[in-house]
Amino acid sequence: MDVEKFYYDNQIVKQFIIATVVFGIVGMLVGLIIAIQLYFPELNLGLQYTTFGRIRPLHTNAVIFAFVGNMIFAGVYYSLQRLCKARMWSDFLSKFHFWGWQLIIVAAAISLPLGITTSKEYAELEWPIDIAIAIVWLAFGLNMMMTIIKRREKHMYVAIWFYIATFVTVTILHVVNSIEVPVSFLKSYPVYAGVQDALVQWWYGHNAVAFFLTTPYLGLMYYFLPKAANRPIYSYRLSILHFWALIFIYIWAGPHHLLYSALPDWAQSLGTVFSVMLIAPSWGGMLNGLLTLRGAWDKVRDNPILKFMVVAVTAYGMATFEGPMLSLKNVNAISHFTDWTIAHVHVGALGWNGFLTFGILYWLVPKLWNTELYSKKMANLHFWLGTLGIVFYVIPMWTSGITQSLMWKQFTPLGTLQYPNFLETTLQIIPMYMMRSFGGLLYLSGVILMVFNLVKTAKEGTLIKNEAAEAPSLILDADKIKKGMIHRWLEKRPVKFTLLSTIVILIGGLVEFIPTFLVKSNIPTIASVKPYTPLELQGRDIYIREGCVSCHSQLVRPFRSETERYGEYSKAGEFVYDHPFLWGSKRTGPDLAREGGKYSNLWQYLHLEDPRSMSPGSIMPSFSWLTKQNLDTSTTAKKISVMRSIGVPYEKDYEKFANDDLMKQAKTIADDLIKNGIDTDPNKEIIALIAYLQRLGTDIKVNNFAEKNN
Repeated sequence: MDVEKFYYDNQIVKQFIIATVVFGIVGMLVGLIIAIQLYFPELNLGLQYTTFGRIRPLHTNAVIFAFVGNMIFAGVYYSLQRLCKARMWSDFLSKFHFWGWQLIIVAAAISLPLGITTSKEYAELEWPIDIAIAIVWLAFGLNMMMTIIKRREKHMYVAIWFYIATFVTVTILHVVNSIEVPVSFLKSYPVYAGVQDALVQWWYGHNAVAFFLTTPYLGLMYYFLPKAANRPIYSYRLSILHFWALIFIYIWAGPHHLLYSALPDWAQSLGTVFSVMLIAPSWGGMLNGLLTLRGAWDKVRDNPILKFMVVAVTAYGMATFEGPMLSLKNVNAISHFTDWTIAHVHVGALGWNGFLTFGILYWLVPKLWNTELYSKKMANLHFWLGTLGIVFYVIPMWTSGITQSLMWKQFTPLGTLQYPNFLETTLQIIPMYMMRSFGGLLYLSGVILMVFNLVKTAKEGTLIKNEAAEAPSLILDADKIKKGMIHRWLEKRPVKFTLLSTIVILIGGLVEFIPTFLVKSNIPTIASVKPYTPLELQGRDIYIREGCVSCHSQLVRPFRSETERYGEYSKAGEFVYDHPFLWGSKRTGPDLAREGGKYSNLWQYLHLEDPRSMSPGSIMPSFSWLTKQNLDTSTTAKKISVMRSIGVPYEKDYEKFANDDLMKQAKTIADDLIKNGIDTDPNKEIIALIAYLQRLGTDIKVNNFAEKNN
């Protein structure tokens, strides 16, 4: 048998590792800043570009797609070459992928603080960047798939199964969720509206967690944990069950983010049922990882790499148990919109993704640079700083979430709300916000220590850019499917494996989407609900730009505590013209679904200009720039035209005189403010935002509720 010589490309792995640690520090630093802003809002330094609403998506995108994303690519490029016994198929595509991904991250870092956002969680980037993401992602996928096809190893190891599922599913998620119509180079509206937009968004959002933060990391776990422990994976059969059950079930669970919402009950129930079922494959993977250490647990005491990996896999088990519990309706009634969800997310991000990343880096960097780790003591110190950081982060958030939710729901013996002022509940949890930021500081300190340790390690060694290897060429035999050997047969056929994976992950989404989009009774319309006026539409876009949705929901759930506090619970038909939907996922401030007419124009103006002048103790930042900046009305006609093209019933040619109506409504609000002593112009941005806030909920508050089923 001929043995072929070839070289592994370690240079691309090194580049992704550097990007991982650089963007990891940036993402975590921004996270620490916004954590402090929750009790010290002035930390934005009075700048509109550094408010919580604008840089919160910068934190999430930096951590998910820059820190975790670059680690995924570093791990995949290292492990795939060795599992396939082949260099990456194309050096050009590897380089294109690396530089393209970093440019996308830079574009996100610039555009999000500028307020250029779609407002859809984990998919905030505007359409030109979405297209760039698709191109770069496909380049990565092509390179990966061709490397697998051109491999020298007959069977595909379990890590490769997870890489394949990640590629096909993220491709589909990104394309479906990013279908939008451009208004300008930096502004677009999604084609979906209201309930349908919410379903698509959380199908995407939940599965971005599943197939970007979970499946590729499971692939990395299956490769790097056995390497670090010097043990084979515990069970091959359990790997098969884990993989197929996980990718089939995960895709159904998205609607559990929309419990007690206006989404049809059948879809909510599907989300709950499949979320509970998800425990089985998730824990199968966790046990497969932990049991790989059988006979090697004594190494964990002295080996910081294994410590990080054990805690990471344990955190994965905790997060995948807590997630299904939070999807139970009785638990979700308490946890949703609170910090409990934030705690759950960070068990996964800090524990699972963070610690597995650190374990891999401590193992990988000495290998690449052909040396020993500079300091095990520093790595151990990092481990304890990180562990304490997670404890100080998560426990206060669990506590604050439950505390605030119970305060929202508390009634007096007379049947009135015990805490009718939302701010009372916020002020109670400020100490927990402080403890959380201390936890974040500990965690970030550990990461900085790790960077120092890794840099010193690299300096003591030499990077082997092109690592020599040799292996016999692959000879494909025409074997047939045999009973009990079906999966072994499939593991030799990457194209068939990819097609089957695609079918498996499509089923759940199709079953949930098709009835929601095609059966009209799922989204009953309301005759009194009308499209936004041009001024309200412009104000809504300012609401989106400022990231108000990060702190305020627009969805009243059918609980007595919420209808007493906010008003009538939300109906599906109220949102049919909402492109995008703005239900939110966290109530740092009160719900705004019934905000219209609740306060005067004067109150809204003063509250936006200086929140603490109207609500002493408020943690909302000042939006004083809205009183100075002029509204850009040059976009009104195009916005009306685009909205009509995606189903909003504006009259034909309305865009030609939409600005006339806009100015008429703006002058009415400005005159009211002037009458009350505020010297302002109708063309200021704050006027548009006030118009939008005063509209919220008034369609069914003012008019008689008339619902028709089709």
